[in-house]
Amino acid sequence: MKQQESQHILVTEDLTIGYSSKKTTKIVAEHLHFHLKKGTFVSLLGKNGIGKSTFLRTLSNVQKPLLGNIFIDQKNLTHFSNQQLAASISLVLTERLPESQLTVFELVALGRQPYTNWVDHLTTFDIEKIETAMSLTEITHLSTLRYYELSDGQLQRVLIARALAQDTPLIILDEPTAHLDLHHTLQIFKVLKKLVAETSKTILISTHEVNLAIKFTDEIALMTENSFHQDTPEKLIENNLFDALFSDEMIRFDKNLMQFVMK
Repeated sequence: MKQQESQHILVTEDLTIGYSSKKTTKIVAEHLHFHLKKGTFVSLLGKNGIGKSTFLRTLSNVQKPLLGNIFIDQKNLTHFSNQQLAASISLVLTERLPESQLTVFELVALGRQPYTNWVDHLTTFDIEKIETAMSLTEITHLSTLRYYELSDGQLQRVLIARALAQDTPLIILDEPTAHLDLHHTLQIFKVLKKLVAETSKTILISTHEVNLAIKFTDEIALMTENSFHQDTPEKLIENNLFDALFSDEMIRFDKNLMQFVMK
């Protein structure tokens, strides 16, 4: 392994992602070189089906890479125990929660399981972490509600709070604004930006909200069928790389406005 710069919390080397069975291997994307600097807000963009979720699930060890390496703080992901991984990465997926009677506080408290194993054995320190996570995501007033009483936007903030309570240096979110209206989508982006600024955590999200990603995130990774680029929004715009993101005759990227517009 090459000596990784200390400011990088995550680095991939020649990563190939996809699915493998006894009979066949399906490559989704290959030769991916990617990094996350500590204390940054990074978005992953690409059209539906390009492999964004597969990439995030591979980075968080939910599924194994086909080839290549992933390093967290210069340590190969294959050398992490489940406990060490749970203390390093928190993951928020798009799957719906199973039916339960959990309150918001109890749901956020699940983020402490890597340290407590059971939500009914919370220490004062655990409770402080939970309350801080709810305060940062502005959901303290919802703490006694059952999760099924929440709006989609409120629930998404609760899931982010749960990831915060897990207290990992890296948080990965797969489509955190899916199915949300514009108001709640903007609210989630503002919350995530604030969390990076106030906690110095690294946050990586996949999203289709290109214009908001350009406005709020520090860096953007662009996935297309034939390329993978990562840089600041300004550099990507300067190099005309958003032009290849969508092959659609109805929209185009306007460099002056720094956003996609109707043709």
